[in-house]
Amino acid sequence: MADRFYVNCRLAPGPVELRGPEAHHLATVLRARPGDAVCLFNGDGAEYPAVVVEAGRNLVTLNVTGREEPPRELGYRLEVAAPLPKGDRGDFLIEKLTELGVSDFVPLRTQRSIVHPRDTRLDRLERAVIEASKQCGRNVLMRLGTLTVWDEYCRKKDHPHCRWLAHPGGEMALPVEGASGAGDRALAVGPEGGFTDDEVALARSAGWQVVGLGARILRVETAAIALVVRACSLR
Repeated sequence: MADRFYVNCRLAPGPVELRGPEAHHLATVLRARPGDAVCLFNGDGAEYPAVVVEAGRNLVTLNVTGREEPPRELGYRLEVAAPLPKGDRGDFLIEKLTELGVSDFVPLRTQRSIVHPRDTRLDRLERAVIEASKQCGRNVLMRLGTLTVWDEYCRKKDHPHCRWLAHPGGEMALPVEGASGAGDRALAVGPEGGFTDDEVALARSAGWQVVGLGARILRVETAAIALVVRACSLR
């Protein structure tokens, strides 16, 4: 796979200019030269083979030579909702969910959550999505939602039928009803200390299935990754 670069503009066969950090990385770090092959993507689901025409420090001119749509998405919507963990662990969570094919991430405010991201933090997380997509080959960017209160989130009317909440003591067997096949799925993980009993009860009343992830207490990012892997294992 050629080196991949994200551009926030429409792409089609023909000339295109790459500016900013991506141009700097291509021209200065990778020392691109005219004739070098690269791959561009903008999140529309396709990737665009291109050839470097001219490389300057802050501007690289390329010629897009085609459009391809490799099948790298899950084929269904997989949404994860969780409070962001502290520090770099939040970046790690976003990176891994992107690699696993999650379509949407919603940061939660719960009774025990501590980190409530502001716009600047969300901007940083959006960059983490782009960097992870460049590495793993995704051509559709994972969407980042706005901070949402758990009581409001769990009772949303547009959730898919298959929705799991990870909680110690939940059922270890994979839920079957509404989970098999390629239907949309919503997954929720609590903060450090977990969801409160009232929050779990509210989720049950709203139709969420409470699932366990083993005998050990997992960190937020570990629990989210484990739950996504279980969801993706269903065919």
